[in-house]
Amino acid sequence: MILQRILEHKQSELRRKQSRGYLANMRTRITDQQPPLGFIKALEAGHSATAPALIAEVKKASPSQGLMRPEFKDQFKPVDIAKQYRDAGAHALSVLTDQEFFQGSLDYLASVKKAVALPTLNKEFMVGDIQFYEARAFGADCVLLIVAGLDRIQLEDFFVLATELNLDVLIETHNERELDTVLERIPQAKLIGINNRDLKTFSTDLGITERLAKRIPAGKLIVSESGIHKRDDVVKIFEAGAQAMLIGESLLRAESIEGKIQELLPTASTSTEEPAGTRWV
Repeated sequence: MILQRILEHKQSELRRKQSRGYLANMRTRITDQQPPLGFIKALEAGHSATAPALIAEVKKASPSQGLMRPEFKDQFKPVDIAKQYRDAGAHALSVLTDQEFFQGSLDYLASVKKAVALPTLNKEFMVGDIQFYEARAFGADCVLLIVAGLDRIQLEDFFVLATELNLDVLIETHNERELDTVLERIPQAKLIGINNRDLKTFSTDLGITERLAKRIPAGKLIVSESGIHKRDDVVKIFEAGAQAMLIGESLLRAESIEGKIQELLPTASTSTEEPAGTRWV
């Protein structure tokens, strides 16, 4: 399974970073950072009575799809993409930082946060404490915990560590068992993600959001992830109870980012100063 391969590679990456000097460097970088922006607050303010909030993802490639666009092989400009998302009405950002499987980088995260004043998720596969210090040091406002890749002790400990670093936490679930684990072990968790993608087949089914959202108690903020490509998809997950959605592929593959966001969220406001999504450079 691809998730297991990714997690094993992450463990080998971490072994190369296990030194007091590296952690000290991250701690120093953290002191130079501004306080994190409120990722959860942005989503709470962004969703309305008619539409969910949008987390727009900056992603160069994926293991299943390859490059999001052919031109990304020679020209990938994460800051330009993030600015187009912002101008088209996105409420928050997600930046892939895994290099081996997604061709991402922590430097992409840092450059996006420096240029675009939107709360940003560090989209990474967290398997060790040092990654949380990295996330904070490179400007993240929120981190991802994937229940399928963690045991219960890790899930609890990582949630506490992220909170101590003033990071919001998106906890990603794929099925009832994982969701029940979160609700039982981390009842204080506010932001719960439902990934519509099957980790074995990589197929997507929005019925997963429809099924799991019913089990989530009031007071949580539900994020539907993967498989959201058209307005009907947005309506489906919104009516199921999702207050936010995380979208990357359909935005990045679209002819126009601005046009695609307006299709998905007709009420999205756009800037007239710098047209968004009208070009790929």
